[in-house]
Amino acid sequence: MEHGLRTLQPAGWVNPRGYANGIAGRGTTIFIAGQIGWNARGELETDDFAGQVRQALGNIVAVLAVAGARAEHLARMTWYVIDTREYLAALVEVGQAYREVIGPYYPAMTLVQVTALLEERARVEIEATALLPE
Repeated sequence: MEHGLRTLQPAGWVNPRGYANGIAGRGTTIFIAGQIGWNARGELETDDFAGQVRQALGNIVAVLAVAGARAEHLARMTWYVIDTREYLAALVEVGQAYREVIGPYYPAMTLVQVTALLEERARVEIEATALLPE
């Protein structure tokens, strides 16, 4: 718990892979709007699903940095995808991008399929909440 967050794992439950069932912490709450895979100029550089995930995660880390926080302060993420089959087909690449950008930190996460995102070419949108310890 060196980063101020504690993973909540009920006794007897199977350990989740790639996320936490719950996170507890105390500090400044940082709410990060849904981030898509566009760059700082608001341009999508790729239609590749894993590429958009990598950029969206990088955008989250950039917003965290403004608050003096890092990826290990993430408490919750919600992923909105256009197609869960596309997500599953790119899972290896998505996992690699996650580990490279976020690291070995797994907040509470939810993934839902939606019919559309506001940006027509976006394949994924990720919103996040972080806790910067007191």
